[in-house]
Amino acid sequence: MKAKDELGRRGEEFAASTLEKSGFRLVARNWRCPVGEIDIVAYDGPVLVVVEVKTRTSDAFGHPFEAITPAKLRRLHLLASAWLAEHPGRRHPECRVDVVGILWPGYGEPSIQHLRGVS
Repeated sequence: MKAKDELGRRGEEFAASTLEKSGFRLVARNWRCPVGEIDIVAYDGPVLVVVEVKTRTSDAFGHPFEAITPAKLRRLHLLASAWLAEHPGRRHPECRVDVVGILWPGYGEPSIQHLRGVS
């Protein structure tokens, strides 16, 4: 596995664990469809949340949140719609897109930031 892929996998594991500790109920990880992939699908109370996780070793080339371009955000909203269409039996009174940014240097503990309701 490439170092970048391994970092991304560790970041997603850390994000999932952190979200669960914050009370989120995870329902899917790395869900794929023709439009792309959702890193984490979870519920925050009754709200369905599509979570994009971005992990970096430093902010030398920008903060992880800077990777969420308008095009990426549009794709995340399309992915949320695709997930909802594929799971019609569930009630979803509200849906939102969150982004989790993780800085994980080669030493010490990672730092994590969670942006809710990115639009």
